[in-house]
This record gives sequence, structure tokens and C-alpha cells, in this order.
Amino acid sequence: MPDPKKPRPAFAPWDRRELPGSFTVEETARRVGNYKWIEMRLFEALGGWVATVPELDVKMRLGTHCYKHAWHSELWHKRLPELREMNPDRLTVPANDTIVEFIEAMTEPEGEDKTLEKLVGVYRVLIPHKIAAYTYHLNNTSSITDAPTMRSLRLALNDEFEDWRDGEMLIQSIVDGEDDIRRAAEHQAKLEIIMHRAGGIAGPGSIGTEAPLSVEASA
Repeated sequence: MPDPKKPRPAFAPWDRRELPGSFTVEETARRVGNYKWIEMRLFEALGGWVATVPELDVKMRLGTHCYKHAWHSELWHKRLPELREMNPDRLTVPANDTIVEFIEAMTEPEGEDKTLEKLVGVYRVLIPHKIAAYTYHLNNTSSITDAPTMRSLRLALNDEFEDWRDGEMLIQSIVDGEDDIRRAAEHQAKLEIIMHRAGGIAGPGSIGTEAPLSVEASA
């Protein structure tokens, strides 16, 4: 008979998870605040473009996608008070000034002939970087101590992958010849350079390649 007083591992033999994740509560709150900020900016951008892009099929997709990002913003807003007894508005900030520069550059194309640039900025640059940051966060947090954030990440990622597919199909349907291919590549490169300087949507360390900023530094 097993000795009931003998110490046993915290988890079943098939469950080898570790209790602590890679992030402190403060770091998780900082990241979630950055996520909320970027989702709000994307919602605003797509919603504004619905009224200006001439292509009906693009209007319809942007209209559908923008409300997903509004919902993601609400998800992150609800997580902030649970993560820390802090004012959510204080944490709803861009990771750094360069990510603000990125959003400005992404939303700069305004003419009716700039639909391709609009789509490239969102679906070939921003959303792939969001997917990378969300996936890194999901894979490096604890299912014991931060399960609600993991659920929010999975819900958001499901939408991001669907929208990424839709956006890429729209881009491919709009591209008409070598000039459009060059336009798309040049605009993507311009935005990727800014995003690289920003370090990702949550700043340096968005996918773990550099030490993340502190809450105080990002506020």
C-alpha cells in the first residue's frame, strides 16, 4: 500500500507542466495593455477604411474584421483588472514611440487607389506580427496561474489566422501585374523596417529575442 505521508509530485505523471510561466504579473499586464492598444488602433483603421475603399468585396471583409479587433480589445480590457489592481487606462499604451510611428505609416495611404497598400500593411505586416507575439505569449505562460489569458490568446489567434487568410486572398485578387507586385513589396518593406525597430507589437522581447521593457518604461 502506498505511504499516504510520502510527498508526491504536484501533478500527475503524464502532466509535466511547470507552475511558473515566463512572465511576472507586471509583465503580463504590460503586454496585455500593449495588445489592447494595438487592437483599438486596428479597429479604428479598418472601420475608417470601410467608408473610403471603393472595392465592395474589400469593404465587406474590412467591416467584418474590424469588429473582431474591437472584441479583442474588450477581451484585453477585461483581463487588466484581473491581472493587477491597476487602472486599465494607464496600461493601455503603445509599447514605445516606434510602434506609434508604425501605426501612422500603416494608416497613411488614404487615396482610393491605395487599397493595396492598406491591405499589405494590415495583412502582410501587422497581423503576422500579432500572431507571432500572441503565440509566443501563449507558449510561455502558465496554464495554472494564467489560464484566462491563455484562453483569450487562443480566441484572438483563431480570428487572426482567419483574417490573415482572408486578407492575403484579397491582396492576391487585387494585384494586377509586376508594378503592383513591386508596390506591395516596397510598402511591406517600409513597414517591416519600422516594426523591426519597434521590436514587435509589445516592444523588444515581443517574441523573446530581447529583454522586455518594464511596466514603468512603457507607461
